Amino acid sequence: MKIAVYCGSRTGHHARFAEKAAELGAYFGQNGIDLVFGGGHVGLMGIVADSVLANGGKVYGVIPEHLRDRELAHSALTELFVVRDMHERKARMAELADGFVALPGGIGTLEEIFEAWTWGQLGLHKKPCAFYNVDGFYDHQLEMAATMAAAGFLRQEYIDMLVLTDTPEQLLAAFRNYQAPQDKWG
Repeated sequence: MKIAVYCGSRTGHHARFAEKAAELGAYFGQNGIDLVFGGGHVGLMGIVADSVLANGGKVYGVIPEHLRDRELAHSALTELFVVRDMHERKARMAELADGFVALPGGIGTLEEIFEAWTWGQLGLHKKPCAFYNVDGFYDHQLEMAATMAAAGFLRQEYIDMLVLTDTPEQLLAAFRNYQAPQDKWG
């Protein structure tokens, strides 16, 4: 199984974010789960990749040329794909991955997991999407989704399709048992 992880290119202000990224990476490496990620050596991205590699796992990075040219590319990956732009990066990661998870991060992390979630809702893929909710980091995003549902813009079944956890064991179990909802327009 290959899982795409979206996360911060920074480590954030709380050590727990880095600890949980390293824990997830170690679990992936020790359990034969390959990592697909943005290809950088910085922030939580670098931590999760290094942890997978240190625990015997395979790591596939996808980085746009403009970020590689700023010397942000991780140099010790199983394979690094260099693409033209962010659109191509997201498409390639989606193609490679069997599921998607967002660790804490900024607007880029949100944009990437929201796109994967949207594509799942539209039936463009049948892969699980997860929020790795370290210390409630994504609670407000989930409250916003509930607000959207209450206002009639999002059906509850598309909220329910999300995996919400902060442990690697629960994440992997949920991914293995995932059943995609009916397509939105199907």
